[in-house]
Formats: sequence, C-alpha cells, structure tokens
Amino acid sequence: MTEVTLTQGWWSAAKCREAEPELFFPISERAAGTDVRRAKLICAGCPVQSECLNYALTHRQEQGIWGGLTEEERRLLRRRLSRNGRHYLTSDAARQAVRAGSVQTANSGL
Repeated sequence: MTEVTLTQGWWSAAKCREAEPELFFPISERAAGTDVRRAKLICAGCPVQSECLNYALTHRQEQGIWGGLTEEERRLLRRRLSRNGRHYLTSDAARQAVRAGSVQTANSGL
C-alpha cells in the first residue's frame, strides 16, 4: 500500500467536511463525551473511514477523532501494529477496529 495523503481524493468525500470541526477536536472535558459520540456516528457513515484512519496512523495524528478512533484508541492501535511490524491497516481491518468500539478487542487483520 502506498502512503495515504489528503491529495489522493479521499478527503473530498469525507463526511466530517460537512460537520462542525469542534466535534472532532473537543476542547472541554465536559463536552468531550458528547462530541466524541457524535463524531464517531459521523465517521461510522463515512465512505472513506478506512482511508482517514490510515492517514492518521501514517501521519501520527495525535489530536482529534480520525477514522472513528480517539487519540488514545489510535495510540493503542499503533502499538499493536508496531508489534506486528505494520504501520497501517487493510480496509477490512480498519473497519473491524472501528466497529469493535475498543481497539483492545479488535484482533482480526492486525
């Protein structure tokens, strides 16, 4: 797989482009839980969710919701991928990781 970049066209199809950016980058702890849930719902219906997640993993995005995963979920996933000698997920594995709701239980494809 080649490196995923924003210029490959997937970004223009991202559902988050139609949403409030604050949902994906919550500022306050109080609003974070609600915003994270709303952001993840948007990601769940996004046709380029896998590409977004791989972009975030490849470019080590430290903040925000990317591909349906929080910062902490992506950190856990990066550790698991690193242990397996990988830097990105296949589309199926990315969908399974996000669907699992917790990266810790997403074993397939890693």
